[in-house]
Amino acid sequence: MSLEIPQLTDFSETSLDAAFSAVLRDARNGRTATNFDAEAFRLEWLGRKQGRLGQLSAAWLKNAPAETKKSLGMRFNKLKSQIEAARTSTTETSTKEIAGLDVTLPGASRRVGVEHPLVQTMAEIVSVFQRMGYSVGLGPEVETDFYNFEALNFPPNHPARDTQDTLVIADQDKKPLRDRLLMRTHTSPVQIRTMLEQAPPLRIVIPGKVHRNDAADATHSPVFHQVEGLCVGEDITFSDLKGTLDYAMKAFFGSSVKTRFFPSFFPFTEPSADVQISCIFCSGKGCRKCKHSGWIELLGCGMVDPAVFEQVNQRRIELGREPLYDPARISGFAFGMGVDRIAMMKYGISDIGLLYSGDMRFLAQFGNQEQLA
Repeated sequence: MSLEIPQLTDFSETSLDAAFSAVLRDARNGRTATNFDAEAFRLEWLGRKQGRLGQLSAAWLKNAPAETKKSLGMRFNKLKSQIEAARTSTTETSTKEIAGLDVTLPGASRRVGVEHPLVQTMAEIVSVFQRMGYSVGLGPEVETDFYNFEALNFPPNHPARDTQDTLVIADQDKKPLRDRLLMRTHTSPVQIRTMLEQAPPLRIVIPGKVHRNDAADATHSPVFHQVEGLCVGEDITFSDLKGTLDYAMKAFFGSSVKTRFFPSFFPFTEPSADVQISCIFCSGKGCRKCKHSGWIELLGCGMVDPAVFEQVNQRRIELGREPLYDPARISGFAFGMGVDRIAMMKYGISDIGLLYSGDMRFLAQFGNQEQLA
């Protein structure tokens, strides 16, 4: 069928924009026609011999000045793509399709996945402390030796560093020790970073992934997760620490859970303590889970060592800032717990490796199985 081809005499950019827009508009109007036929539309616009686009291209390029032919060719290529997209588009529903739509049919629901058990557990722990007024602190997984060790009272060659052996980034030997990069062994560096940026009082809870050079077995992994907390201000005491953790454990495990504290050692807290909770499986009566003791060791804590505040003040001075953490006036407490172990307790998981296997058969137990199928 012979089609009338509009003539083009003005080849300015403005005139070309208007002409090509008009052609594209005509094509889209044809796409939304009531009696739309995809094959007829293709032949009319994109047919090799009689297609409207080919005839337009031949007529306009023939009369175009030499300096505009390249630009015209590019415009026709783009126009062809736009017309092809309009022909195959399923987003522009025709009037015929709309008329046949049954609005009483149920909608098509998109299957949504569920959170990983580690993510669920970490979020629940964090929410307990958020309800007590703690804000959430985050930091990098690749840290410097200063933030991961030195600022937390792990001086070079300190034996406590051996318990937190980690992966060190390559080609760091020429840097000063405090500037060498490594994978963080705890989320405690975020405590230092927060104190460098914020004045007391502060209360933060810090969830995140950490790394240690541990051999993998049923209860250990070289990659695991922690939730740590820090509370700093005036007149903060060990009693505040005990009350906070006792409330948190009851909020997470149930009001019947009891807590008890035993002396321990951590380089960045003094005094330090290990915290046990009454066994959630036997209610403290004694079972295999708690090795018949009635208690399960769950986390570590302590009062922030004044040496840590001194490190923060010294670093603030190095950065040209005012020292704000006077150990004679400021005190605080810190705590930390392993998320993986708590998740294993909560969900009855016997092998930590299952949490990192990516096995959908295992993960399907923790949510709607139809969503995970």
